[in-house]
Amino acid sequence: MRRLFLAAFTYTIAGLGSGLYYRELTKLNDFEGQPTMLSGVHTHFLALGTLVLLIVLVLEKLFRLSDSKLFGWFFWLYNVALVVTALMMGWHGTLTVLGQESGPAIAGTAGLGHMTMSAAFVLLFLALGKALKRDSVDSDVERVAVAA
Repeated sequence: MRRLFLAAFTYTIAGLGSGLYYRELTKLNDFEGQPTMLSGVHTHFLALGTLVLLIVLVLEKLFRLSDSKLFGWFFWLYNVALVVTALMMGWHGTLTVLGQESGPAIAGTAGLGHMTMSAAFVLLFLALGKALKRDSVDSDVERVAVAA
């Protein structure tokens, strides 16, 4: 649970910092109000980093998701995917603000980050499914024990 808390806290700081970076970079380059990927970094860190991991923290508290090896895979894949995606968005957005082309490598790497995040979500749902099944079996055993 501590890892989830620290990761969520780190993403909060990254989200706030990326929002500040976006605002200041666009202001310094007279780019305010124009579309750029840079604005999405703030949202990705706060929504996918902070909020999702806080929800997973609650699920961990309720269902002990970390009892499953799948959960460890989820945690690391998810974090790698989020960082890669956000960094590529930030790089692409920064180049846009500076008037430079980003090229297909940045978009492709960001796409790999999104695909990796999808795989991480599949692992999370598999771990949650196992935990729910285990919790259901434990409840059934308790009911039988009380009835006897």
